[in-house]
Amino acid sequence: MQNVLQYGGKYYVCGTGRQSLVKDKTANDNYYLLTLAAIAQELKYRKAPEKERVVLAAGLPLAGFGREKQRFREYLLRKNQPLRFRYESVSYEAAIEDVRLFPQGYSALALHPEYLREEPSVLLIDIGGWTVDLMRLDNAVPNAATCRSLEMGMIRCIDEIMEQVRRNVGLSVTDMQIERVLNGQPCSLDPAAKAVIQQCGREYTQRILSCVTEAGFDMKAVPSVVMGGGAGIVKRHVRPQDGLCRQIYLEDVHANAMAFERLAGQMPAR
Repeated sequence: MQNVLQYGGKYYVCGTGRQSLVKDKTANDNYYLLTLAAIAQELKYRKAPEKERVVLAAGLPLAGFGREKQRFREYLLRKNQPLRFRYESVSYEAAIEDVRLFPQGYSALALHPEYLREEPSVLLIDIGGWTVDLMRLDNAVPNAATCRSLEMGMIRCIDEIMEQVRRNVGLSVTDMQIERVLNGQPCSLDPAAKAVIQQCGREYTQRILSCVTEAGFDMKAVPSVVMGGGAGIVKRHVRPQDGLCRQIYLEDVHANAMAFERLAGQMPAR
């Protein structure tokens, strides 16, 4: 029963592979089911009772925040309360009292105000699974007119690398192998395949830098905060000759989640 969720008379195994891409997370129940599993894991981690009241703190890309937040809140805050389900053979009863949504990326900077201090303008680059979200902050305030969302996240990068390795070396490598090589971690893989992966990582970084410039941002003039799952990869493949202004890398993939929790805790109860 490891990682098994029982809900609505059905069994679901969580964490066995990458979710297929859906641009609208409310289109099916996958993210809702993962949320139930996450609630169970959090309660267990915090040694809280299996019957508990819960406030969900979540995030959305800033570019579509205003458009999507009400629909996503309703998706998570359903009427059939409390929720009764089992996870890893333990019964849970969770009453979701509220859902509080925050803009991704910008919220994470709330944990690091020192990156914005004494900088009139800072570019935020959040490299996620499917999109690279861009936003400029002027005097620590988001400039909404500068928000951009580019469909060139890590999923696209990894899929292209898989195809390139297959063509050049004749091997079918996995997501995990590619991520380890890109992050400079040890992996028992053919040296020729490793070389292809590293070259693709550099080309991916160059494409990001070019697309950021095409979106109207000058990374040679404005300091940048790079975060998300791809931050470590970009950090390893940016070269001094790129001539970029000050670069700050938030490589902790939990940065957004920790920020959502802190911000939600500072808000008064509804």
